[in-house]
Amino acid sequence: MNKKLFIISQYIIPQHGLSRLVGWFASTKIEWIKNLFIKNFAKKFDVNMSEAKVEDLEAFACFNDFFTRELKDGARPIADSALVSPADGAVSQLGKIELGRVFQAKGRDFSVTELLGGDAERAVPFMNGDFATIYLSPKDYHRVHMPCKGTLKETIYVPGDLFSVNPTTAENVDGLFARNERLVCMFETEHGPMAMVLVGAMIVAGIETVWSGQVCPLPKQAQVQKYDGGEIVLEKGDEMGRFKLGSTVVLCFPPDAIAFKEEIKAQSPLQMGQAIA
Repeated sequence: MNKKLFIISQYIIPQHGLSRLVGWFASTKIEWIKNLFIKNFAKKFDVNMSEAKVEDLEAFACFNDFFTRELKDGARPIADSALVSPADGAVSQLGKIELGRVFQAKGRDFSVTELLGGDAERAVPFMNGDFATIYLSPKDYHRVHMPCKGTLKETIYVPGDLFSVNPTTAENVDGLFARNERLVCMFETEHGPMAMVLVGAMIVAGIETVWSGQVCPLPKQAQVQKYDGGEIVLEKGDEMGRFKLGSTVVLCFPPDAIAFKEEIKAQSPLQMGQAIA
């Protein structure tokens, strides 16, 4: 399928229906189905099971357990730096939030206010600040960790579309990360406020956090919903959530709060715990 047909097909197909169907297959414990699903996926995407705490593909109760597999102790050392990568993956884009806009790809950008749920006051601290968008590919480790120590202040579930978030879609769909279903997590850190946005995508069966379990999906017609995070404190490197099938994390910081390392650029591969700023 060429790029144009791939993009058009995403507008036509029932995004949420397809994602929920895949979600059923991903959660089923019917042995022959889940084993077939897991083995084919691991082979197709060349998943490195040698770093997983459980290496036997048939030992997982369902595909979701395989996809969100735990790694062996020490597999992802946490760097001694101000900010570490929250996930395995690759940098999609990073840089300045200019005029309230976050760069997406090839002349496309989106509003930081919309990204954070449409509340202009919530977005104010990040105007002229810095952002990083990290794309998790299918073969990656899919638990998301804290890039620095933070106290959770608020989470906001924002309903939306479920376009793919791969590079091809990012280059061709306007406002991708501010139109897809997402969970906005607002933290207070030693660097000031930090927004950590977990973005849903085509066939993503769910987004979970360690403090509330599965948050997404909710019905598309639901309004923006807020959850009081309370005084939940997570250390740098602590797990904060996970994706059931792959997606994207967007980080936002205030002006002059951080400085990305020079070697961290668009398309740079990342491992969770790697120094990025």
